[in-house]
Amino acid sequence: MNYKKLCFEVQKIARNAGSFIRDEGAKITSEDIEIKSVASLVTYVDKTAEATIVSQLKELIPESGFIAEEGTATANNETFQWIIDPLDGTTNYLHNIAPHSVSIALMENNELVLGVVYEITANEMFYAWKESPAFLNGKEISVATASKSEDTLIATGFPYYNFEMLDAYIEALKYFMKNTRGIRRLGSAAADLAYVAAGRFDAFYEHALHSWDVAAGVFILQQAGGKITDFNGGNNFLFGGEIVAASKNYFDEFYRVVSKYCGAN
Repeated sequence: MNYKKLCFEVQKIARNAGSFIRDEGAKITSEDIEIKSVASLVTYVDKTAEATIVSQLKELIPESGFIAEEGTATANNETFQWIIDPLDGTTNYLHNIAPHSVSIALMENNELVLGVVYEITANEMFYAWKESPAFLNGKEISVATASKSEDTLIATGFPYYNFEMLDAYIEALKYFMKNTRGIRRLGSAAADLAYVAAGRFDAFYEHALHSWDVAAGVFILQQAGGKITDFNGGNNFLFGGEIVAASKNYFDEFYRVVSKYCGAN
């Protein structure tokens, strides 16, 4: 498999989806919005973009399966499986704020081998393939170098359907509010992880996530020199719903804090 060539084909697909999403933004009305839950929204834009992405990816690897947010295709233990979020940050999109992203990752035999995150509003394409560095619009990127909380900027996301850990989550937030340069909540986990990869953020943590929220960003961050675990130091961050991600220099300190408040006790 020529992962580099494949990655550039996937970028074209992501960019085309982003153009469609951008163009449709002014056309959406309240009647187009479906409510999954109070803070989880979907429109025909998400569904159409996903169906188009799936169709075009099938042309690249016809025998592949799909793990996709809007359920337009399915996976059944195929060697190659695409993990897709056609519009990560739908609520941002509907309120006409950034960021919102197209996120596409590829697994081969359950190993991530390719990731593309296209942040639509800034026209920023983050990407990497197996054994490559991470890139942003053609330029190599890497994680930040800070090693102490006092020098870091932290990203997180707030749960919108699973509130079992809310008190613990707030305690961790308090720590980072008091001991870092600040916390940002952008509303797109794909963008958060890509921004850690690019050194804009030093670290990111969140729970109640899905694989399509994080798969592409996880791979890009790993290729940029980042480290990722779940809240208990394990590797169940792709499908386990929780993630701790940071630069290698800062990861140990960051993980200790998140695990203290949010890990199993």
